[in-house]
Amino acid sequence: MNTNRAEYLAQTYADTILRLSYTYLKNTHDAQDICQTVFVRLLTHPQEFESPAHEKAYILRMTANACKDMLKSPWRRKTCGLEVCADVPAPEAEDGSVLAAVNDLPARYRSVIYLYYYEGYSAAEIGKILGIPTATVHTRLARGRARLKTALGGIDHGQTV
Repeated sequence: MNTNRAEYLAQTYADTILRLSYTYLKNTHDAQDICQTVFVRLLTHPQEFESPAHEKAYILRMTANACKDMLKSPWRRKTCGLEVCADVPAPEAEDGSVLAAVNDLPARYRSVIYLYYYEGYSAAEIGKILGIPTATVHTRLARGRARLKTALGGIDHGQTV
């Protein structure tokens, strides 16, 4: 295992992997597990990439797939998180904030909104990363925006108050 490669991956992609994982799983510890899983796979099965953009897209797709696998696992469906048993809940986003509204969206909308607005990917790139058609990305973006607008109490442009 190459130490330089591990350092490069951690410095370059750790935050991005954690944030994307959190949008799927809504749990910091599970997101950290996914981050570790992705790094282990990248280090034990090294690959050559055409460009840094190709590498990033590959890693984000690997992350999304690992999150989906975790969500589908029977173990996850039969257990409850530690936060259910905790006496003091972790601080959460305030009601009415954009973060709270985004976190309340279903996973399919959260992930495309995150990749589009926070990571700056185009709809076509998001489609490749998540393995869905570009038209589906556009649909999910529109529906996610509509849900956010409703949740945040927005109004249409051109409407009078």
